[in-house]
Amino acid sequence: MLQHFVELRNRILWTMLFFAIAVVAGFFVAPYVQEVLLQPLIASWPGGTILYTRVTDGLMIEFRLALLFAVFAATPFALYHIWSFASPGLQPSERRFFVPMLAISPVLFLAGAAFAYFVIFPVIFDFFISLNQTRAMPSVLLPTATDHLAFVINLLKAFGIAFQLPLVLIALNRIGVLSRRMVVKSRRFAMVGIFIFAAVLTPPDILSQILLALPLLLLFEISILFMKKD
Repeated sequence: MLQHFVELRNRILWTMLFFAIAVVAGFFVAPYVQEVLLQPLIASWPGGTILYTRVTDGLMIEFRLALLFAVFAATPFALYHIWSFASPGLQPSERRFFVPMLAISPVLFLAGAAFAYFVIFPVIFDFFISLNQTRAMPSVLLPTATDHLAFVINLLKAFGIAFQLPLVLIALNRIGVLSRRMVVKSRRFAMVGIFIFAAVLTPPDILSQILLALPLLLLFEISILFMKKD
């Protein structure tokens, strides 16, 4: 038992050390990450201006992006150590179940984030910039850098998390908690739940909620195809 605790402690320490190194590296990567995150807004708003309201905004943004980079960089490393620690105690059938799940989950997260970046952002920014520039009263649009990056990062995380839906449903089905027949029968309730889920994850605007709910509905239907038949 003591040996397992020592092994767990060592794996946690190695993960923390890797995360700390990734944070330092993240400060060098942060300007490029910020440029990438600003690109959809720039494409929809040529000649636009973004506002820094405090002298510390630049540093705080770089720190936040460095942490974000470190989380993404350290996650595969942490998953490797989790799997290495837990896998010896699993049955072969359990290993065959968990290995694909661990491999597919990051792929689905990146697919959700990519969908938000390449499909959703252009639509959202075109819509809101056009809406703000056609107000009855003369107006000046000056989004702050911190608010804009928070909005972009939150949407990327929301879509990445939401795209885990097929994995969750299929996993529950394979372990016997959720039957395919039950999912099909509750399709209407699931659709309502998806819209509520989208409303919770996205910023408080109806456009973002609809644009997240629509692909989730499609993923829900795809999940049913991969469930075991009753």
